[in-house]
Amino acid sequence: MKRREFLLLSAISPVMAKDFITNTNNVFLNKQDMRTLIYLDNRLGRVRRYIGFGNFNFLSLDEMFYYGRNYSSIGKFTKSEKDLIEKLFFQNPQYHGFYGDRTINNITNKISTKDIIKVPYSGHFIYRGKPYDDYNRILKDVGSDIILTSGVRNVVKQLSLYVSKIKSVNGNLSKASASIAPPAFTYHAISDFDVGKKGWGSKNFTSAFARTDEFRKMRKLDYIDIRYTVNNKDGVRFEPWHIKVI
Repeated sequence: MKRREFLLLSAISPVMAKDFITNTNNVFLNKQDMRTLIYLDNRLGRVRRYIGFGNFNFLSLDEMFYYGRNYSSIGKFTKSEKDLIEKLFFQNPQYHGFYGDRTINNITNKISTKDIIKVPYSGHFIYRGKPYDDYNRILKDVGSDIILTSGVRNVVKQLSLYVSKIKSVNGNLSKASASIAPPAFTYHAISDFDVGKKGWGSKNFTSAFARTDEFRKMRKLDYIDIRYTVNNKDGVRFEPWHIKVI
C-alpha cells in the first residue's frame, strides 16, 4: 500500500477502515453494507413520500427515526441501517477521493423553519439573510429564466442523495462522492444553493449549463462565486450551477 493511502486509511477508525474495499483507484462499500444500503435507500424514499418533498429538505435525523418508529408505511430503521448512516456521516472521505471541508459536526443537526424561506414554485428553501438576498439579486441581474433547483439540505436529504448515488454506481464511493458530497460535507446545509435555466430539466446538472447566457452573466457578478470550479481541490466534478455564498 502506498504511504499516502496508508495515512488516509489510518485516519479512519479501525471499525470503519476494514469495511472499505479498494479496487485499482476506486473504493467500494463491502457486500454486506451494499445490501443494507439498498434497504436504506428504499426506506428513505418512503420517508420522503410520506412527509413531502419540501419538508424532506430540512428534516432532522431524529425526526426521521420518529416517523420510522410510528408509521408502518415507512417502518422502523434497523440497527444495520443506523450503523451505515453513522458510517457514511462520520467517515473520513479523503480515503476515497473527496477532500472538501466538513460543514456539519452533529449528525442530529436541526434546521429551524425560522431561519429558512420557501421559494415559490420550486419546492425548495433558502436560508434567510445573504443566501436569500443573493438569489433575488441573481434573478434581477441575470433574468427571470433563472430558477432554484436545490436549496437547503439537512443531513437526511444529503444522506438520501448520497445513498442513491452510491447505489447507482454499484457501491463505488469514489465515483459517488465526485458528484454528491457525503452527508456531513455539504454546503447546502449552511448556505449554498443550486440554480438552473427554466425548461432545461436534468441538463441544469451538467456542464452544459456553463454554456448558457445565464451562466456567463452570473460569472460577472461580484457577490457570488461557483463552489466547485474546474479541477477544484475538493475532488468534485465541475458544477457551474452550484452557487457559493461568499
